Amino acid sequence: MEEVNKKELSERDICSKFITPAIKRANWEEKQIREEVNLTRGRIIVKGSSASRGKPKRADYILSYKPNLPLAVVEAKRNIYTVGEGMQQALMYAEMLDIPFAFSSNGDAFLLHDRTGTLGKVEEEISLDKFPSPEFLWRKYCEWKGLDGDRQRIVTQDYFSDRQKSLRYYQRIAINRTIEAIAKGQDRVLLVMATGTGKTLTAFQIIWRLWKAGVKKRILFLADRNILVDQTKINDFKHFGKAMTKIKNREAEKSYEIYLSLYQAVSGTEEEKNIYKQFSPDFFDLVIVDECHRGSAAEDSAWREILEYFSSATQIGLTATPKETKDVSNIHYFGEPIYTYSLKQGIEDGFLAPYRVIRIDLDKDLAGWRPEKGKTDKYGRTIEDRIYNQKDFDRDLVLEKRTELVAKKVSEFLKANDRFDKTIVFCENIDHAERMREALVNENPDLAGENRKYVMRITGDNQEGKAELDNFINPESRYPVIATTSKLMSTGVDAQTCKLIVLDKRIQSMTEFKQIIGRGTRINEDYGKYYFTIMDFKKATELFADPDFDGEPVEIYGPGENGHGGSRDPEGETDREKYFVDDVGVEVLTERTQYYGSDGKLITESLKDYTRKTMLKDFESLDSFLTHWNEAEKKQAIIAELEEKGVLFDALSEEVGKDFDPFDLICHVAFDQPPLSRKERAERVKKSSYFSEYGKQAQEVLDALLDKYADDGIENLEDMSVLKIQPFDRIGTPLEIVKLFGGKNSFLAAVRGLESQLYLQEAELLEA
Repeated sequence: MEEVNKKELSERDICSKFITPAIKRANWEEKQIREEVNLTRGRIIVKGSSASRGKPKRADYILSYKPNLPLAVVEAKRNIYTVGEGMQQALMYAEMLDIPFAFSSNGDAFLLHDRTGTLGKVEEEISLDKFPSPEFLWRKYCEWKGLDGDRQRIVTQDYFSDRQKSLRYYQRIAINRTIEAIAKGQDRVLLVMATGTGKTLTAFQIIWRLWKAGVKKRILFLADRNILVDQTKINDFKHFGKAMTKIKNREAEKSYEIYLSLYQAVSGTEEEKNIYKQFSPDFFDLVIVDECHRGSAAEDSAWREILEYFSSATQIGLTATPKETKDVSNIHYFGEPIYTYSLKQGIEDGFLAPYRVIRIDLDKDLAGWRPEKGKTDKYGRTIEDRIYNQKDFDRDLVLEKRTELVAKKVSEFLKANDRFDKTIVFCENIDHAERMREALVNENPDLAGENRKYVMRITGDNQEGKAELDNFINPESRYPVIATTSKLMSTGVDAQTCKLIVLDKRIQSMTEFKQIIGRGTRINEDYGKYYFTIMDFKKATELFADPDFDGEPVEIYGPGENGHGGSRDPEGETDREKYFVDDVGVEVLTERTQYYGSDGKLITESLKDYTRKTMLKDFESLDSFLTHWNEAEKKQAIIAELEEKGVLFDALSEEVGKDFDPFDLICHVAFDQPPLSRKERAERVKKSSYFSEYGKQAQEVLDALLDKYADDGIENLEDMSVLKIQPFDRIGTPLEIVKLFGGKNSFLAAVRGLESQLYLQEAELLEA
């Protein structure tokens, strides 16, 4: 038998012939080995009005003791590389996935990295026949984590198996860390997970495993919105079946094991209304508080009373935005988060939608407005003489033309994109939300006339609007399209298809800001929701620049201090008389679009400066970029690579010029070269002698390809499906066209030659 030359084998061959057999010989079963595992979805890259995905992170092997209890990650490389070539990649995945052991291999041996410190040596090369068994690595894992026999029994309790809802890596980490913490006796746990990342599914698996292990027999799940409780019961928690009940009608049934409740349903101002006291203080073994930032940490809140009553129970707080002020602290109550999965990480992984911001500044907001002496409002009341500015508008004084202008700008945006994109307009208070509803109806008389639910006010005081909340968040329901609100929709509303969030309220709380932004972060590919837009009239998005926006939560609470949030009405109303002014004009002073950068921050500098800085990180000169461009077999691959690094070609073309292709945009913006339009490049090739070596019909094809390039860009040259459309369909079928060049390879060679001609002048400059 001929001996295999490892150097000639592909990475996949190295895996199948050497690495997989070595792992199996170490007693790893088929079900414990997962190959080519996608860890992320790939970050969404917004291109104008469309979107694509970057490359997902993929591990060659994940080895697990039991399902969702991973012990090792293995990275494979071709045999032309050293044994340890894949180690840095393996370690990146091991850290990201919370996995203790990392391996790299080229098929000759393994390099083992021990993150637990239990093996004595951090890194060691081992032969193929010395790969450790699952039992050995599990024993070392338990030694590292301090898991004895009874703790191991809890930690190894099976997950609920749901093939239709596989867990994402960060959900698994959150669940496993929580189970381990509780197994070791920790009785207060805080999980911080960005909106849209599946906190309820995570809670379900935590409860399921503790319940099935017999560690927690009676569980209370608390939420602050009825819709959250109902969604939880019929969706993620449905597998509890008859063991589960929802507390309602202020009745305390005691024959169930899993209890779901709106916290208002078990608490009240009068002692007899506090039905939770019908349960004994030790009735529940586990209490989980969803959206715990909304009050559980405040010592004077109803939630706090419930938690203290059931203080003997293990308590878990779930939130996207832990509340940390000098008066209120989740961390003070629950302790430091045992796991945090941020909005930035969710967007980077491709599980959450990126955003762009349109900042609109109005003249009266920036300069303020002072009434002339004796001026009265529309109802004849004399307006107090002082300067009114942004913080007063829609609270103490209403400029009706301001409301109309905001409604006009929102409507213009929808008309330019899609008038049926789900939109939430956040207003200062209920009165403002109603006036905004009226203004939006007047701006959209056609659609509002077709269906009265095109614009709806959805606020806590309005039953008709609240009744439409389910329809608004249901992707299959077309109406309502635009919802005006003040507080009701700022948290816990799963608006999967919301594409536009309008901020016309002053937001001083980072917690509230994060929650509002979270209404748009969900992705729904079935309905074309990949990203969303924030239209900001009140400078609220300046909070994106605050380090606290996506940083680790830090406790700043001072125990014993007085005050728990002030006395302002929760819907933003004040006690003072409100003036209504209908004869003062308002104009847009500045309007600017800001984009989400690859570093997770808004790009606040000019796009040209941002692009130049991004390019110069990888290319120190024009020559280095030209070399990279000319050596690429497909230019589209370079464009995709630069897009992943943060270059926003569509936005840049809007600013620099739509007639330039990505090559010229880069050369002009990053390296100060005079740009050529696509048409100029195409005409230059047509005047050259390049066509002369081809027959008449082949020349016709090349000429049409250049026209396509001039109209739409380089991607048309590199995609053979272009041969199916006009004018190529008049020349022949794709097969017939390829034959004109002597076959597919010859056709592709001709296209590559055409590309070379397009950038010939730059190539010659490089050679010179």
